[in-house]
Amino acid sequence: MIDDTDRDIISHLQLDANIPYAELGERVGLSASTINDRLKRLKAKGVIRRISAEIDPAALDLDLLVFVLVEIGGVAAEQAFCSAMRAEPAVMECHHIAGDFSYLLKVRVASTQAFESFLSEHIKPLEGIRRTQSLIALSSPKDSRALPVKTAREPADGTGR
Repeated sequence: MIDDTDRDIISHLQLDANIPYAELGERVGLSASTINDRLKRLKAKGVIRRISAEIDPAALDLDLLVFVLVEIGGVAAEQAFCSAMRAEPAVMECHHIAGDFSYLLKVRVASTQAFESFLSEHIKPLEGIRRTQSLIALSSPKDSRALPVKTAREPADGTGR
């Protein structure tokens, strides 16, 4: 689907989406116009879903990060739950998981009071919710959206040796 040059481009782009095409081209050994063509192709194939800004949550007074485990009973309840979570801006991520719970949510809100309101208004009223467990993040030593990008030139263990 993609070659090593595409992987190199993606690797650099994940770290800085504003990098000028000429500079990106220098780093991977291509011209700016070839970079442009490759990026258009990667976007058309859906490899690059979107290029967006990464905002500091504190700048928007969204200081509380909570992971919520949710157990749901019934297929219809799961479908309604997923629709509700897609529509809720405070839910940054929603993952169907294996184990004792059905879903894992990543939620960003301003405060514990805002989180309590979120639970009361957007989780507890939903049909089929059996239980929840909330985990409040105290700090985030690593918080990255960058995916590990390996090329054929790089060892499978990712050590770079």
